[in-house]
Amino acid sequence: MNPELLKYNPQYPSVQDLKKKAKQRIPKFAFDYLEGGCNDELNLWRNEADFRDIQLIPRYLKKHRGVDMRTELFGHVYDAPFGISPIGLQGLMWPNAPVILAKAARKHNIPYILSTVSTASIEEIAEVAGSQFWFQLYHPTENKLRDDILRRLDAVECPVLVVLVDVPSFGLRYREIKAGLSMPPKITINNFIQAALRPAWSVEFLKAGMPTFATLKPYMGKDLDIKQLGKFMNATFTGRVDSEKIKAIRDLWKGKLVIKGVVCDEDMEESIRLGADGVIVSNHGGRQIDAGESTIKPLKGLADSYGDKMTIMIDSGLRSGPDIGRSLACGAKFTFMGRPFMYGVSALGKQGGDHTIALLKAQLKQVMEQVCCEQVGDFPTALASS
Repeated sequence: MNPELLKYNPQYPSVQDLKKKAKQRIPKFAFDYLEGGCNDELNLWRNEADFRDIQLIPRYLKKHRGVDMRTELFGHVYDAPFGISPIGLQGLMWPNAPVILAKAARKHNIPYILSTVSTASIEEIAEVAGSQFWFQLYHPTENKLRDDILRRLDAVECPVLVVLVDVPSFGLRYREIKAGLSMPPKITINNFIQAALRPAWSVEFLKAGMPTFATLKPYMGKDLDIKQLGKFMNATFTGRVDSEKIKAIRDLWKGKLVIKGVVCDEDMEESIRLGADGVIVSNHGGRQIDAGESTIKPLKGLADSYGDKMTIMIDSGLRSGPDIGRSLACGAKFTFMGRPFMYGVSALGKQGGDHTIALLKAQLKQVMEQVCCEQVGDFPTALASS
Protein backbone atom coordinates (compact mmCIF):
# COMPACT_ATOMS: atom_id res chain seq x y z
CA MET A 1 0.00 0.00 0.00
CA ASN A 2 1.25 3.45 -0.85
CA PRO A 3 2.24 5.25 2.40
CA GLU A 4 0.44 8.43 1.32
CA LEU A 5 -2.82 6.51 1.02
CA LEU A 6 -2.35 4.98 4.47
CA LYS A 7 -2.49 8.50 5.93
CA TYR A 8 -6.12 8.72 4.85
CA ASN A 9 -8.41 5.66 4.77
CA PRO A 10 -7.02 2.34 3.50
CA GLN A 11 -10.54 0.83 3.47
CA TYR A 12 -11.14 2.73 0.21
CA PRO A 13 -8.18 2.06 -2.10
CA SER A 14 -10.16 2.60 -5.32
CA VAL A 15 -12.72 4.95 -6.81
CA GLN A 16 -15.14 2.01 -7.01
CA ASP A 17 -14.89 1.58 -3.23
CA LEU A 18 -15.63 5.27 -2.75
CA LYS A 19 -18.61 5.03 -5.11
CA LYS A 20 -20.13 2.15 -3.13
CA LYS A 21 -19.73 4.07 0.13
CA ALA A 22 -21.10 7.29 -1.41
CA LYS A 23 -24.23 5.45 -2.54
CA GLN A 24 -24.78 4.30 1.05
CA ARG A 25 -24.32 7.80 2.53
CA ILE A 26 -26.24 10.21 0.30
CA PRO A 27 -29.93 10.24 -0.69
CA LYS A 28 -30.90 8.41 -3.83
CA PHE A 29 -31.95 11.62 -5.61
CA ALA A 30 -28.50 13.13 -4.97
CA PHE A 31 -26.69 9.97 -6.10
CA ASP A 32 -28.84 9.74 -9.22
CA TYR A 33 -28.06 13.36 -10.09
CA LEU A 34 -24.33 12.64 -9.76
CA GLU A 35 -24.36 9.27 -11.49
CA GLY A 36 -26.87 9.70 -14.28
CA GLY A 37 -26.40 10.30 -17.99
CA CYS A 38 -28.83 11.33 -20.67
CA ASN A 39 -31.45 9.18 -22.40
CA ASP A 40 -30.52 5.47 -22.14
CA GLU A 41 -27.06 6.27 -20.67
CA LEU A 42 -25.26 4.41 -23.45
CA ASN A 43 -22.59 7.05 -23.83
CA LEU A 44 -22.13 7.12 -20.07
CA TRP A 45 -21.35 3.40 -20.31
CA ARG A 46 -19.13 3.85 -23.39
CA ASN A 47 -17.08 6.53 -21.66
CA GLU A 48 -15.85 4.03 -19.10
CA ALA A 49 -15.89 0.86 -21.21
CA ASP A 50 -13.77 2.24 -24.06
CA PHE A 51 -10.95 3.05 -21.66
CA ARG A 52 -10.64 -0.68 -21.00
CA ASP A 53 -9.64 -1.25 -24.63
CA ILE A 54 -6.54 0.94 -24.30
CA GLN A 55 -3.53 -1.22 -23.45
CA LEU A 56 -0.08 -0.18 -22.26
CA ILE A 57 3.22 -2.02 -22.67
CA PRO A 58 5.06 -2.97 -19.46
CA ARG A 59 8.86 -2.75 -19.57
CA TYR A 60 10.95 -4.33 -16.82
CA LEU A 61 14.57 -4.64 -17.95
CA LYS A 62 15.12 -0.99 -18.77
CA LYS A 63 16.74 1.18 -16.09
CA HIS A 64 14.19 3.30 -14.19
CA ARG A 65 15.26 6.23 -12.02
CA GLY A 66 11.93 6.95 -10.34
CA VAL A 67 8.65 8.73 -11.01
CA ASP A 68 8.05 12.45 -11.44
CA MET A 69 4.37 13.32 -11.97
CA ARG A 70 4.86 17.07 -12.16
CA THR A 71 3.26 18.63 -15.23
CA GLU A 72 3.64 22.15 -16.58
CA LEU A 73 0.40 23.60 -17.88
CA PHE A 74 -0.14 27.23 -18.91
CA GLY A 75 2.97 28.34 -17.06
CA HIS A 76 2.14 26.58 -13.78
CA VAL A 77 3.81 23.36 -12.64
CA TYR A 78 1.19 21.07 -11.08
CA ASP A 79 2.14 18.13 -8.87
CA ALA A 80 0.13 15.62 -10.91
CA PRO A 81 -1.36 15.44 -14.44
CA PHE A 82 -4.97 15.51 -13.28
CA GLY A 83 -7.44 18.02 -11.91
CA ILE A 84 -10.98 18.28 -10.59
CA SER A 85 -13.71 18.78 -13.19
CA PRO A 86 -16.62 21.17 -12.65
CA ILE A 87 -19.89 19.71 -11.41
CA GLY A 88 -23.04 21.69 -10.78
CA LEU A 89 -25.04 21.42 -7.56
CA GLN A 90 -22.08 19.97 -5.64
CA GLY A 91 -23.50 21.17 -2.36
CA LEU A 92 -26.65 19.13 -2.95
CA MET A 93 -24.64 15.92 -3.16
CA TRP A 94 -22.52 16.73 -0.11
CA PRO A 95 -22.72 20.00 1.84
CA ASN A 96 -19.75 22.33 1.29
CA ALA A 97 -18.29 19.95 -1.31
CA PRO A 98 -16.83 22.78 -3.47
CA VAL A 99 -14.84 24.17 -0.54
CA ILE A 100 -13.65 20.71 0.53
CA LEU A 101 -12.39 19.95 -2.98
CA ALA A 102 -10.90 23.40 -3.56
CA LYS A 103 -8.91 23.11 -0.33
CA ALA A 104 -7.64 19.68 -1.35
CA ALA A 105 -6.67 20.96 -4.79
CA ARG A 106 -4.62 23.75 -3.27
CA LYS A 107 -2.96 21.41 -0.76
CA HIS A 108 -1.97 18.93 -3.47
CA ASN A 109 -1.29 21.56 -6.16
CA ILE A 110 -3.76 20.41 -8.81
CA PRO A 111 -6.40 22.52 -10.62
CA TYR A 112 -9.95 22.83 -9.36
CA ILE A 113 -12.58 24.02 -11.86
CA LEU A 114 -15.63 25.74 -10.38
CA SER A 115 -18.88 25.44 -12.33
CA THR A 116 -21.07 28.47 -12.97
CA VAL A 117 -23.89 26.50 -11.34
CA SER A 118 -21.96 25.22 -8.36
CA THR A 119 -22.98 26.05 -4.82
CA ALA A 120 -19.97 28.21 -3.95
CA SER A 121 -19.11 31.63 -5.29
CA ILE A 122 -16.25 32.73 -7.49
CA GLU A 123 -14.86 34.85 -4.67
CA GLU A 124 -15.03 32.12 -2.02
CA ILE A 125 -13.35 29.44 -4.14
CA ALA A 126 -10.70 31.86 -5.46
CA GLU A 127 -9.70 32.55 -1.86
CA VAL A 128 -9.73 28.87 -0.91
CA ALA A 129 -8.03 27.44 -4.02
CA GLY A 130 -5.55 30.23 -4.78
CA SER A 131 -3.68 29.82 -8.06
CA GLN A 132 -5.25 26.35 -8.50
CA PHE A 133 -8.64 28.00 -9.21
CA TRP A 134 -10.10 27.68 -12.72
CA PHE A 135 -13.65 28.64 -13.72
CA GLN A 136 -16.07 27.03 -16.19
CA LEU A 137 -18.46 29.45 -17.87
CA TYR A 138 -21.96 28.57 -18.96
CA HIS A 139 -22.32 31.35 -21.53
CA PRO A 140 -25.23 33.64 -20.59
CA THR A 141 -27.78 34.75 -23.14
CA GLU A 142 -27.08 38.37 -22.17
CA ASN A 143 -23.62 39.83 -22.74
CA LYS A 144 -24.00 42.13 -19.74
CA LEU A 145 -24.11 39.13 -17.40
CA ARG A 146 -21.18 37.50 -19.20
CA ASP A 147 -19.12 40.66 -18.87
CA ASP A 148 -19.84 40.95 -15.15
CA ILE A 149 -18.78 37.34 -14.51
CA LEU A 150 -15.56 37.99 -16.44
CA ARG A 151 -15.02 41.15 -14.37
CA ARG A 152 -15.36 39.14 -11.16
CA LEU A 153 -12.94 36.51 -12.42
CA ASP A 154 -10.43 39.17 -13.37
CA ALA A 155 -10.76 40.77 -9.93
CA VAL A 156 -9.76 37.51 -8.20
CA GLU A 157 -7.00 36.85 -10.77
CA CYS A 158 -8.44 33.59 -12.06
CA PRO A 159 -5.71 32.22 -14.35
CA VAL A 160 -7.82 29.97 -16.62
CA LEU A 161 -11.31 30.42 -18.04
CA VAL A 162 -13.01 27.28 -19.39
CA VAL A 163 -15.86 27.99 -21.81
CA LEU A 164 -18.40 25.18 -22.03
CA VAL A 165 -19.74 24.65 -25.55
CA ASP A 166 -21.59 21.33 -25.34
CA VAL A 167 -24.87 22.56 -23.87
CA PRO A 168 -26.86 24.11 -26.74
CA SER A 169 -29.78 22.45 -24.95
CA PHE A 170 -29.98 20.57 -21.67
CA GLY A 171 -29.75 16.77 -21.85
CA LEU A 172 -32.80 14.64 -21.07
CA ARG A 173 -31.68 12.82 -17.93
CA TYR A 174 -34.37 10.38 -16.93
CA ARG A 175 -33.02 9.75 -13.43
CA GLU A 176 -33.26 13.45 -12.62
CA ILE A 177 -36.77 13.71 -14.01
CA LYS A 178 -37.95 10.76 -11.89
CA ALA A 179 -36.23 12.21 -8.80
CA GLY A 180 -37.93 15.57 -9.19
CA LEU A 181 -34.70 17.26 -10.27
CA SER A 182 -36.13 18.02 -13.69
CA MET A 183 -36.49 21.49 -15.15
CA PRO A 184 -37.91 23.08 -13.02
CA PRO A 185 -37.01 20.97 -9.97
CA LYS A 186 -39.70 19.64 -7.64
CA ILE A 187 -39.64 18.78 -3.96
CA THR A 188 -41.31 15.39 -3.46
CA ILE A 189 -42.22 13.23 -0.47
CA ASN A 190 -39.88 10.55 -1.83
CA ASN A 191 -36.95 12.98 -1.60
CA PHE A 192 -37.77 13.69 2.04
CA ILE A 193 -37.93 9.97 2.79
CA GLN A 194 -34.61 9.36 1.01
CA ALA A 195 -32.97 12.14 3.02
CA ALA A 196 -34.30 10.70 6.29
CA LEU A 197 -32.70 7.38 5.43
CA ARG A 198 -29.28 9.06 5.18
CA PRO A 199 -28.75 10.63 8.64
CA ALA A 200 -25.09 11.61 8.15
CA TRP A 201 -25.99 13.56 5.02
CA SER A 202 -29.04 15.10 6.70
CA VAL A 203 -27.03 16.31 9.69
CA GLU A 204 -24.41 17.94 7.46
CA PHE A 205 -27.14 19.40 5.26
CA LEU A 206 -28.88 20.98 8.26
CA LYS A 207 -25.57 22.42 9.48
CA ALA A 208 -24.75 23.94 6.09
CA GLY A 209 -28.26 25.07 5.23
CA MET A 210 -30.01 24.94 1.86
CA PRO A 211 -27.41 25.24 -0.93
CA THR A 212 -27.68 28.25 -3.20
CA PHE A 213 -26.18 29.10 -6.55
CA ALA A 214 -23.71 31.44 -4.98
CA THR A 215 -21.98 32.70 -8.13
CA LEU A 216 -25.35 33.40 -9.79
CA LYS A 217 -27.11 34.77 -6.74
CA PRO A 218 -26.51 38.45 -7.64
CA TYR A 219 -28.32 37.88 -10.93
CA MET A 220 -31.22 35.69 -9.78
CA GLY A 221 -33.34 38.24 -8.00
CA LYS A 222 -34.33 38.42 -4.37
CA ASP A 223 -35.47 35.27 -2.59
CA LEU A 224 -34.83 32.90 -5.50
CA ASP A 225 -33.36 29.56 -4.41
CA ILE A 226 -32.54 26.08 -5.70
CA LYS A 227 -36.16 25.43 -6.70
CA GLN A 228 -35.92 28.09 -9.42
CA LEU A 229 -32.88 26.57 -11.13
CA GLY A 230 -34.68 25.20 -14.17
CA LYS A 231 -36.62 28.33 -15.05
CA PHE A 232 -33.66 30.58 -14.40
CA MET A 233 -31.23 28.40 -16.37
CA ASN A 234 -33.59 28.09 -19.32
CA ALA A 235 -34.06 31.85 -19.46
CA THR A 236 -30.45 32.80 -18.80
CA PHE A 237 -28.12 30.16 -20.24
CA THR A 238 -29.81 28.09 -22.95
CA GLY A 239 -28.30 28.59 -26.40
CA ARG A 240 -25.48 27.65 -28.72
CA VAL A 241 -21.99 28.96 -27.95
CA ASP A 242 -20.77 29.58 -31.49
CA SER A 243 -17.56 31.04 -32.89
CA GLU A 244 -18.85 34.59 -32.62
CA LYS A 245 -19.40 34.24 -28.88
CA ILE A 246 -16.00 32.63 -28.36
CA LYS A 247 -14.33 35.44 -30.30
CA ALA A 248 -16.00 38.04 -28.10
CA ILE A 249 -14.74 36.27 -24.98
CA ARG A 250 -11.24 35.97 -26.44
CA ASP A 251 -11.21 39.72 -27.07
CA LEU A 252 -12.29 40.43 -23.47
CA TRP A 253 -10.39 37.76 -21.53
CA LYS A 254 -6.66 38.29 -21.07
CA GLY A 255 -5.98 35.07 -19.18
CA LYS A 256 -5.76 31.55 -20.56
CA LEU A 257 -8.83 30.43 -22.49
CA VAL A 258 -9.87 26.76 -22.73
CA ILE A 259 -12.80 25.44 -24.79
CA LYS A 260 -14.51 22.40 -23.26
CA GLY A 261 -16.56 19.97 -25.33
CA VAL A 262 -14.38 19.65 -28.44
CA VAL A 263 -14.53 16.15 -29.97
CA CYS A 264 -14.11 16.65 -33.73
CA ASP A 265 -11.59 18.06 -36.21
CA GLU A 266 -13.86 20.90 -37.32
CA ASP A 267 -14.25 22.28 -33.78
CA MET A 268 -10.55 21.77 -33.05
CA GLU A 269 -9.54 23.76 -36.12
CA GLU A 270 -11.97 26.52 -35.20
CA SER A 271 -10.62 26.59 -31.62
CA ILE A 272 -7.11 27.11 -32.99
CA ARG A 273 -8.31 29.85 -35.33
CA LEU A 274 -10.08 31.65 -32.48
CA GLY A 275 -6.92 31.76 -30.38
CA ALA A 276 -7.86 29.33 -27.61
CA ASP A 277 -4.97 28.26 -25.40
CA GLY A 278 -6.34 24.77 -24.85
CA VAL A 279 -9.27 22.42 -25.34
CA ILE A 280 -10.80 19.74 -23.17
CA VAL A 281 -12.02 16.75 -25.17
CA SER A 282 -15.26 16.04 -23.34
CA ASN A 283 -18.84 14.88 -23.76
CA HIS A 284 -20.06 16.32 -20.45
CA GLY A 285 -19.69 12.98 -18.70
CA GLY A 286 -22.24 11.34 -21.00
CA ARG A 287 -24.91 13.78 -19.82
CA GLN A 288 -25.65 15.59 -23.09
CA ILE A 289 -25.71 13.26 -26.13
CA ASP A 290 -26.30 9.55 -25.83
CA ALA A 291 -25.55 8.84 -29.49
CA GLY A 292 -22.05 10.33 -29.38
CA GLU A 293 -18.63 8.73 -29.06
CA SER A 294 -16.78 8.22 -25.81
CA THR A 295 -14.11 10.86 -25.29
CA ILE A 296 -11.14 8.48 -25.44
CA LYS A 297 -12.17 7.38 -28.96
CA PRO A 298 -11.33 10.63 -30.81
CA LEU A 299 -8.51 11.69 -28.47
CA LYS A 300 -5.57 10.01 -30.20
CA GLY A 301 -6.52 11.23 -33.67
CA LEU A 302 -6.97 14.78 -32.41
CA ALA A 303 -3.69 14.66 -30.50
CA ASP A 304 -1.80 13.27 -33.50
CA SER A 305 -3.18 15.96 -35.80
CA TYR A 306 -3.21 18.99 -33.52
CA GLY A 307 -1.05 18.24 -30.49
CA ASP A 308 1.74 20.52 -31.72
CA LYS A 309 -0.72 23.41 -32.19
CA MET A 310 -2.99 23.11 -29.17
CA THR A 311 -2.87 22.02 -25.53
CA ILE A 312 -5.25 19.05 -25.55
CA MET A 313 -6.81 17.78 -22.31
CA ILE A 314 -9.59 15.28 -21.59
CA ASP A 315 -12.38 14.52 -19.16
CA SER A 316 -15.41 12.17 -19.07
CA GLY A 317 -15.05 8.49 -18.22
CA LEU A 318 -11.77 8.47 -16.29
CA ARG A 319 -12.06 6.53 -13.03
CA SER A 320 -8.52 5.54 -12.04
CA GLY A 321 -4.78 6.09 -12.27
CA PRO A 322 -4.58 3.60 -15.15
CA ASP A 323 -7.20 5.68 -17.00
CA ILE A 324 -5.06 8.77 -16.49
CA GLY A 325 -2.10 6.85 -17.92
CA ARG A 326 -4.16 5.64 -20.88
CA SER A 327 -5.24 9.21 -21.64
CA LEU A 328 -1.68 10.51 -21.49
CA ALA A 329 -0.53 7.63 -23.69
CA CYS A 330 -3.15 8.62 -26.28
CA GLY A 331 -1.77 12.17 -26.38
CA ALA A 332 -3.60 14.16 -23.70
CA LYS A 333 -1.47 16.78 -21.98
CA PHE A 334 -3.65 16.74 -18.87
CA THR A 335 -6.74 14.97 -17.50
CA PHE A 336 -9.78 15.93 -15.44
CA MET A 337 -12.29 13.93 -13.40
CA GLY A 338 -15.54 14.95 -11.74
CA ARG A 339 -17.50 11.99 -10.39
CA PRO A 340 -14.52 10.27 -8.66
CA PHE A 341 -13.95 13.33 -6.49
CA MET A 342 -17.63 13.64 -5.62
CA TYR A 343 -17.67 9.95 -4.69
CA GLY A 344 -14.75 10.70 -2.39
CA VAL A 345 -16.39 13.65 -0.66
CA SER A 346 -19.76 11.91 -0.42
CA ALA A 347 -18.08 8.84 1.10
CA LEU A 348 -15.58 10.50 3.44
CA GLY A 349 -16.71 14.08 3.93
CA LYS A 350 -13.91 16.56 4.63
CA GLN A 351 -11.30 13.83 4.11
CA GLY A 352 -12.67 12.88 0.70
CA GLY A 353 -10.74 15.29 -1.49
CA ASP A 354 -7.36 14.49 0.04
CA HIS A 355 -8.06 10.77 -0.06
CA THR A 356 -9.16 10.69 -3.70
CA ILE A 357 -6.12 12.66 -4.83
CA ALA A 358 -3.84 10.35 -2.84
CA LEU A 359 -5.30 7.16 -4.26
CA LEU A 360 -5.13 8.45 -7.85
CA LYS A 361 -1.49 9.43 -7.34
CA ALA A 362 -0.73 6.01 -5.87
CA GLN A 363 -2.39 4.23 -8.80
CA LEU A 364 -0.69 6.42 -11.41
CA LYS A 365 2.71 5.98 -9.77
CA GLN A 366 2.33 2.20 -9.86
CA VAL A 367 1.41 2.29 -13.56
CA MET A 368 4.40 4.53 -14.36
CA GLU A 369 6.72 2.08 -12.62
CA GLN A 370 5.26 -0.85 -14.55
CA VAL A 371 5.56 0.77 -17.99
CA CYS A 372 8.93 2.38 -17.15
CA CYS A 373 7.82 6.00 -17.48
CA GLU A 374 9.85 8.44 -15.42
CA GLN A 375 7.80 11.49 -16.44
CA VAL A 376 4.20 11.80 -17.59
CA GLY A 377 5.42 12.91 -21.01
CA ASP A 378 6.87 9.42 -21.53
CA PHE A 379 3.45 7.76 -21.65
CA PRO A 380 3.01 7.79 -25.47
CA THR A 381 5.97 5.39 -25.71
CA ALA A 382 3.99 2.90 -23.61
CA LEU A 383 0.91 2.76 -25.84
CA ALA A 384 0.34 -0.68 -27.32
CA SER A 385 -0.55 -0.73 -31.01
CA SER A 386 -4.20 -1.51 -31.69
